[in-house]
Amino acid sequence: MTSRSLLLCLGLLSITPLPALAEDQPVVVELFTSQGCNSCPPADALFERLAQNDDVIALSLHVDYWDYIGWADSFAKPEFTERQKNYARAAGARSIYTPQFIIGGRDQVVGAEPMPLVESIHRQDRSAVTVTLDVEREGGMIEVDATAQQSFAQPLIVQVVRFMPHAEVAIERGENAGKRVGYANIVTDWDVVSEWNTQSPLDLEVAVEGDEPAVVIVQEPGPGAIVAAARAF
Repeated sequence: MTSRSLLLCLGLLSITPLPALAEDQPVVVELFTSQGCNSCPPADALFERLAQNDDVIALSLHVDYWDYIGWADSFAKPEFTERQKNYARAAGARSIYTPQFIIGGRDQVVGAEPMPLVESIHRQDRSAVTVTLDVEREGGMIEVDATAQQSFAQPLIVQVVRFMPHAEVAIERGENAGKRVGYANIVTDWDVVSEWNTQSPLDLEVAVEGDEPAVVIVQEPGPGAIVAAARAF
């Protein structure tokens, strides 16, 4: 894709409105990326635009399997690589790719493809709320309250995600040597804090340190579909 084409496509994200969501039911979009991958900067730019949309919780996870090329990604963690592998296993896929978007925990878009990404976000069924989630952060505590509107075959996974809103990195070696790349919503920690059987309401307090923004995500195991998510800023 040429840089002019990419800019035109990026513009679609700002002029194409996403459908109205149920209250506090944004769509979670994960981007698996790497500073060492020469296909990733266009996806990082697309993701940065996407992260500005209030109807989307955009989370960038940096993987470590590109580090051998000559540049170790300063944000990469092996557990993020493992999360991507688990998505692949759940989908029956044999390979993982960067850049790769996971939408709502179930759909995927490989590469910097704005229209398939926007279409996938549109396809998410947010009209039928299966879990109501209320999150409140006060000081070093996050209070999580959730109620299931239907029964689930397996306990749901409650996770707290911390992220850095923005950073720029001057890449000195590897496939992107000489580039300065901006990154948005860089995940620093992704922690499972509870398994919830949904038979009774969830009432949970989670201690957090520092000022980094946080997100609470309730997800089917696998990892599977994300059934609820809320910001805890």
